[in-house]
Amino acid sequence: MELKRRGLIAEAAKLGRLAQKRKPPQGLSARSRALPHLWLITDPDRLPDPVGTALRLPKGSGIIYRSFGRPQALVEALALADLARQRDLTLLIGADEALARRVGADGVHLPERMMGHAKRLRARHPNWIITTAAHSPRAIAKAARLGLDAALISPVFVSQSPSAGQPLGQTRIAEWAHRANLPVIALGGIGHKNARLLSGTGVWGIAAIDGLRT
Repeated sequence: MELKRRGLIAEAAKLGRLAQKRKPPQGLSARSRALPHLWLITDPDRLPDPVGTALRLPKGSGIIYRSFGRPQALVEALALADLARQRDLTLLIGADEALARRVGADGVHLPERMMGHAKRLRARHPNWIITTAAHSPRAIAKAARLGLDAALISPVFVSQSPSAGQPLGQTRIAEWAHRANLPVIALGGIGHKNARLLSGTGVWGIAAIDGLRT
C-alpha cells in the first residue's frame, strides 16, 4: 500500500510540473494558479481515519473534507485545519460554509448541484478557494463563468464509489481539460499505475480517496 501511495504522489507531482509549463487560460485567478496538484478526498465509509491519512500527505497538498453529517465533523475538521497550518496544506470543506468558517478552512468544495451558490459565497468570502464537482463540459464551462477556482471531474476510471457512473476514460478527460478555462482535477479510480495515463490530458492534478489511504 505504501509503495502504491508513493507512486500516486509521484505521478501527481509530474502532472503538476506539466501543468506549470502550460500557458494558463486568460484571466485565471492567482488562487487557481497556486492550487495543489494532489488532493485527498475524505469519505466516512472508505476513509475512517482522515487525519491519520492526511498526516502522510506531502507538503503543499490539498484536502477536501466531506463530513456527510458525521457527529465528529467539528473535531475532525479542527484537527485537519490545525494539520493544514502546520504542513502547508490547503483545506476545503465540502458543502458546509459554516463549518469552513468555524475551523478557518481555506474555502469550500461544492457538489455540482450547489454550484449556483458560488456567487453568494464569493461575495461573503472573497479570499476563499471555491471548487466544484463537474460531470460534463457544460458544467465545467459554468464553473469557469462563475469564477470558481477548479473543477473536479469524475469518474475518470472505474471507481469503488457507489455513486460513480461509467468511467470517462483518458480520451474524454483530455477533451474536457483542453477546452476548460479553469484547472481540471481528475477523480475516480486513480491509482499509481493508471495515473500515468493522465500525463498528456492537460489535467491540473489528481484527487483520490483509496489511492492515498494509509
